[in-house]
Amino acid sequence: MKSKPFLPIALLLGASSLALAQKQAPPADPLPADALHAMQSNQDPKETAIWKTCKNPPTTGLRPPGPPGPANAPAPPVRDVKITAIPGVIAADAQWNFVWQQLGNNGDGIIGTPGGGLMLALNDSSAVVKLDKNGKASIAYKDTNTGGALSMSTKGVLFIVERGVNPNVTELAPARKTFADTFDGEPLDCLNQVINDLAADSKGGVYFTMGALFYANPKGEITKYGADLHTNGIILSLDEKTIYITDNKRVVAFDIQPDGSLTNERPFGNLEGGGYGDGTTIDSEGRLYVTTGPGVQVLGPDGKYLGLIPTPRPVISAAFSGKYKKTLYILARGAKDQSGAEVANAAQVYAIEMISQGFKKRAK
Repeated sequence: MKSKPFLPIALLLGASSLALAQKQAPPADPLPADALHAMQSNQDPKETAIWKTCKNPPTTGLRPPGPPGPANAPAPPVRDVKITAIPGVIAADAQWNFVWQQLGNNGDGIIGTPGGGLMLALNDSSAVVKLDKNGKASIAYKDTNTGGALSMSTKGVLFIVERGVNPNVTELAPARKTFADTFDGEPLDCLNQVINDLAADSKGGVYFTMGALFYANPKGEITKYGADLHTNGIILSLDEKTIYITDNKRVVAFDIQPDGSLTNERPFGNLEGGGYGDGTTIDSEGRLYVTTGPGVQVLGPDGKYLGLIPTPRPVISAAFSGKYKKTLYILARGAKDQSGAEVANAAQVYAIEMISQGFKKRAK
């Protein structure tokens, strides 16, 4: 069934006008402890019973769950960054501006919205937050079972990956329903991997990363590709004839066939600015923007490395939005709590004005 939006109780923790946004984030309050209930499937004791039903039960066991409530683990402090011009992409005098934050949540998978705002998935509270063009936050969907990355097709169909027990790809809109949750006749739990990122195509199918690369066709039938890759971020080319996937310190490409199947796996470009690739977005010229620890790394349409846009914090996800889709937003990890201590389990959104422009025909 469809999820009705509801007003947030503790999510408006630092929302500010995008037009008047400040450079640095103020201290943030934690969420109430009862708002945190998420656990990835390979951390949940319920998985052991499911694994016993698998043809080849996982042997690595459960991963230790994170601490309950807002994490007290220290995070790296905010970095002072200096932007170096990348021709056609960003000017040397560009500055990051703080938009929004929340402690106690590991966010992921941001996408632009038609009104110039953002949607982002929050793992720990299993909710999808919508930021309007002024940075005001509201909850668009709840109960997303440790929901991860979001993707919206050119047809306006919204999907999310759910990372809790019985991981799956779920359609959130126009109708809320499970889209794909089995591979080779078994639940995705049997893969014992985190379902990570996704890209929805215009044919009604969804590509997603979960250790390897997978395609769920419009019927929800899943095929596996890229078995030897360490996949994470994923994005379609402008014409949807190519798909790009991060693979540690490089990006790999596949050709997309008319039925959605993939061929011609090949290296596309290297991330020369340090760190491992995470989320990915694309601009109107076909340049790729890959999030990493040091910042957002830019590759040309031919895979040539164009440069690094350093960020105040390690960055997880990126998307274009705003007026004319010329603002690049990032979802970063970490924040200061009310005591001034740096904590790792927090989501922050920053924005920066670009020369380049996002792809207007798709949310990301």
